[in-house]
Formats: sequence, C-alpha cells, structure tokens
Amino acid sequence: MKALVYTGVQETEYRDEAAPEPQAGDALVRVDAVGICGSDMHAWHGHDPRRVPPLILGHEACGTVIEGTEPGSRVVVNPLINCGVCEYCMTGRTNLCPSRELIGMRLAGAFAEQVTIPERNLIPVPKGMDPAKAALTEPCATAWHALALGARALWRPLPESRALVIGGGSVGLLGGLILKAWGAREVKLAETNALRRQTASDAGLSVHDPLTKAPLEDCFDLVMDAVGSVRTRAAAIAAVRAGGVIAHVGLQDWAGEFDARRLTLSEVTLVGVYTYTDADLRASLAALHDGRLGGLDWVEQRPLCEGGQAFRDLDAGATPAAKIVLVP
Repeated sequence: MKALVYTGVQETEYRDEAAPEPQAGDALVRVDAVGICGSDMHAWHGHDPRRVPPLILGHEACGTVIEGTEPGSRVVVNPLINCGVCEYCMTGRTNLCPSRELIGMRLAGAFAEQVTIPERNLIPVPKGMDPAKAALTEPCATAWHALALGARALWRPLPESRALVIGGGSVGLLGGLILKAWGAREVKLAETNALRRQTASDAGLSVHDPLTKAPLEDCFDLVMDAVGSVRTRAAAIAAVRAGGVIAHVGLQDWAGEFDARRLTLSEVTLVGVYTYTDADLRASLAALHDGRLGGLDWVEQRPLCEGGQAFRDLDAGATPAAKIVLVP
C-alpha cells in the first residue's frame, strides 16, 4: 500500500509500505480521509521523542471496513486503544488507561491507504456524511472533552459565563463552535495568524489578535488553551477571572514557569485535559453531522501524496484552513 511516512525532522516520504495485518479482534480499514493533527506537526518538527521515525503518523481517520465483522461499513476510528479491564476503563475514563496506545505514536497510523484497529474502536458514520467532515470527530472530541471538564468546574452555569479560546487550529475553532452551541454567554477566539482569524470569523466567532490588540485580562470565566505554550499559558492566566477555570489542552511546550501565585490567590481552577472518551467521540460525531457546529467549510482536502507539502504549508502558516484532511 501507499503511505506517507515520517522519515526525519521535517521530512516525509510518500512510498510503498507493507499492508497492515489485522490480529484477532482487529478490523482492517480502508482510510477514506485523515486529518493532520497538531501532534503530527509536533512530531514532524522532531519535538516528540515518543514518535520515532520511520513512522506512519496520523490518527484522525474515517474509513471503510475491509475485513472484520461488518465489512463495507463506514466508520470513524477511535485511535486511542485501551485495555478495557483496568479501573479507569471500567469506570469510563478510558483515556487515562495506563496501558493505552495511540495509533501514529508507536503503532502505525492512518496516513496510509489502510490501517488496523480493534473492532471495539470503530464508531459508525451516519449515512451520507462526508468522510472529510467525519474525520473531524477526533479533534472535535478533544475540544468536547476539554469543555465538558471545564464547564463542570465552573461556579455558575455556562450560559452565564464568558469564554475565551486560545488558538485557531481545528481543536480551538471547534471549541469555539461548541461553546456557542452550548449557549455560552460570550465566546471569543484568540489567534495570531491572520488567515486563521478570518476563517474563525467566517465561521461565526468573535476573534482577537493578541499581537496588535490590548491584552485580555481578568474578564473570562472559562479559558481553553488549545496551544499549550509558555506564552499562551501566561495569556490564559491573565485572561481568566478570579474563581474562573482554565482548561489546558495543547502541549506545544512541555515545561516552563507559570504564575502559580495568581492561580492560588484568585482561586483559579486549572484543569489538565487528555484526549477524550468513547462517549465524547460519539457526541462529537453527532454534532458534526447534525449541523450544530456549522457548515464546516473551513476544512481543506488534499491528496495523501501531497501530504509533505501540506506539512510545510501548515508550518509556514500559509493556509487559512483550520484543518487539512488528506485523502488516500
């Protein structure tokens, strides 16, 4: 089969790879659409020691079952594989399973014509849904999970709360759209890239340019940091109101100081967020399908064979698309 292989720092190669062989309990899935995630970009930059080249990246996938109990069915792949029997799995917090694996990290991912995944990780796609839009399920579920945790920690209900999302990639943009759909009193999205600000504005969100506008300080009940850098953490802590909540999603930087004094004296709740549960994925797929999150026309589709250029364009900030989806 053909695959886009991460071969070194800022290097990919579109080449022939051995087709995956499903093990007992696995399905073999033909990939119909797969998104480029920020974590794929992180690996491409050589910043993720867990992803060792050569490796097929990619985990935001929609496809069609080739081999399994339901061949021909269209599915979204839950890329997070858990043990199913530990305390976390048994209580529904499968994303915290200590034995979890993610395709495209150590296991071969979905930047390929085919991928294998346990059958229990398949979610049916609604009839007639565009595969490129269904491939948004994973980033949508990341935002959905983050905001569910954040909203749960709020002192007052979300419809009484002002919310800020930092970062206009797919997780951030979807986060803003979810907040609007859930009825937040006010939603603003902060993004430094002018092309992405325009995309978010076109999608119906109020946008803020952190590079040219006055800093947002002490005015939001809920802040979602979809970037996770030293600078965005500082911006989130500055922007949140006393007694507010920060949902920390992104991991652009893994270390760095932050203002613990303000968190403490202002009783700010900092919520760490990791991926999603199966319930988040299913709820996200339903919301993407039924139109609650808008037309989703900000997705750009490219052939898998042009994936290398897509990585370079994303790195240069040269595309207005909040998500590039590759089509094998």
